Amino acid sequence: MMSVKHLLASSLLLLSASTALAEGDLTRKPVELPELILGTEESGYGLSQTEYQLETGKAYRLTVTASGLKPYALKAPAFFTSIYLRKIEVGAAEIKAVSLTELEFEDAGEAELFFVPIKPGQFPFYIDGLEHKGMTGNFVVR
Repeated sequence: MMSVKHLLASSLLLLSASTALAEGDLTRKPVELPELILGTEESGYGLSQTEYQLETGKAYRLTVTASGLKPYALKAPAFFTSIYLRKIEVGAAEIKAVSLTELEFEDAGEAELFFVPIKPGQFPFYIDGLEHKGMTGNFVVR
């Protein structure tokens, strides 16, 4: 049987460990991911990245840039529902939303996503309607 002294010491140790893990705002120092450029080839097809390796609980910043050669609608439904979306920045606007369905670009433009993955797995992303042109990739979350 554990003595009161050992029980108190164990409780204090657990309390201090859980406090240390909870300190700070994990969303405030995001890791900048390689830019995702949509339409990297002269034809307007192609992606600059086809895979992103991520970890749960880490904050990330992803810049998505459309070349303007075609309209692009970036979709990643399973991924978008498995992240904490902190905000999206477009130009001078900062958008705060609970979730994201797609990022659509009619012309050249840029959007920055700030997020924290909360679920591990492999999550496909694609440009809607242009998958057959190879405009697909994966978010791999460990």
